[in-house]
Amino acid sequence: MLWPQGAPGALGTEAKDKPRLFVYLPAEKEANGAAVVICPGGGYGGLAISYEGHDIARWFNSFGVAGLVLDYRHRGKGYGHPAPLQDAQRAIRLARSKSTTWKIDPQRIGILGFSAGGHLASSAGTHFDAGDQQSADIVNRYSSRPDFMILCYPVIAFGESYGHRGSQRNLLGDQATPELIKKMSSEKQVTAQTPPTFLWHTDEDRVVPAENSVQFYLALKRAKVPSELHLFLKGRHGLGLARNKPGASAWPAACRQWMGSSGFLGSR
Repeated sequence: MLWPQGAPGALGTEAKDKPRLFVYLPAEKEANGAAVVICPGGGYGGLAISYEGHDIARWFNSFGVAGLVLDYRHRGKGYGHPAPLQDAQRAIRLARSKSTTWKIDPQRIGILGFSAGGHLASSAGTHFDAGDQQSADIVNRYSSRPDFMILCYPVIAFGESYGHRGSQRNLLGDQATPELIKKMSSEKQVTAQTPPTFLWHTDEDRVVPAENSVQFYLALKRAKVPSELHLFLKGRHGLGLARNKPGASAWPAACRQWMGSSGFLGSR
């Protein structure tokens, strides 16, 4: 369980009020010490936790990376901001606190997200802290900053013509202030401290237009944050691993190569 003493702002004690982290550890002889918190998409109203969650964790395991699937709170469970971000931050802190038990490197813990889960992942990468060393909750003493991000056809921008209004509405409600909309528009929150990022999108995506990834990439570039963007011509929204999809099926190999060349899979 992510929050054994109860999640902050919990509306009750039912299963929907208890976010979870599913831990997939690679075979010990294959493990390289990297770990990735995985945020499935679903417009902040549900979770595509099978093909954008568990399948992704098993893929990471295939090359020695621990996959941590986050079942976070969202509007479908009665929750808006800041609950999803609190859950993502907690997952990163928890992974660091369990680094010895799970045999992972606390300095190689990334976060991945699809669609609205990509917005959540990018939010974790632009809103983080070093932890509270005085906290009675040991997990809260750890940093919530991901060491890298992998953003897959992500929702990024709020308040823009190319943004995903459903995700914005589910997360922030209909009465969000301009200040909150700006705060939760990830491309406007990038700094030099934002983690290195791998992005991919398809030009045919009509649900979450590719401008979301492009604008985030440009913000990273301006901040001199190491980043890589893959824009594929063909492919609908919500492809997951994109198996047998022309063009987009190349993203898993490209991502693995990027992780390796960036040092996240161990020695360069």
